[in-house]
Amino acid sequence: MMLAGMPLLAHVAARLSPQVTALAVNAATGLPNAPFPVIPDSIAGQPGPLAGILAGLEAPQGTGSHLLTVPVDSPFFPADLGARLRDAIDGEDIIAVAVSDGRDHPVFGLWPMALAADLRDFVLNDEKRSIRGFLGRHRVRRVEFPLLATAAGPLDPFFNINRPEDLRQAETYLEHLTP
Repeated sequence: MMLAGMPLLAHVAARLSPQVTALAVNAATGLPNAPFPVIPDSIAGQPGPLAGILAGLEAPQGTGSHLLTVPVDSPFFPADLGARLRDAIDGEDIIAVAVSDGRDHPVFGLWPMALAADLRDFVLNDEKRSIRGFLGRHRVRRVEFPLLATAAGPLDPFFNINRPEDLRQAETYLEHLTP
C-alpha cells in the first residue's frame, strides 16, 4: 500500500534503519526490488505473527543478542523504539514490548535470539499461537510510549493501517506531523 506516494514498507524501513544494524522483512512471497533480505516463514500455512518473529530469530543474518520487530503497516512508531526497548532490558535475556495508552503492542518488540527453539515449539504445538500466550511464558518488560500530539488530534505511535479509512487517517496524520 502507498502512503504519501511511498510504499508503507519504505516508510517503515526509513524509520527503522537508523535503529538497527541490519534490516530484513518477513513476507510469504518475495518482494521485487527490496533493498534488504526477504525472509519467508519457516513454518507453512500462514501461522501468524509469531511465525514472522520466529523467521527473524532463525535468520542467518542476525548477529546480535536480540531481534527488534515492527509490523509493516505501522509507519509512525517512535524513532527511539529500539533504544528504549534495549534500555528497558538492561542486557538481560528477556523480551521487551511497547505499550501506549495502556495497551500492549507486542509485535513492536525486542526478542532474545535465545528464544528461537522455544518459540518454534510454541508455534508448532500451541493451537492459538497467541503472542500474549507466548509472552505469558517468559519475563517481559513493558515500555510505555506517549501518544503524539498533532493538529489532527492525538496519534498513537503504534497506529496500524488495516482498512482504507485507516490509510486516509494515516495520510491526515502524516500531513500534521513535524519532520
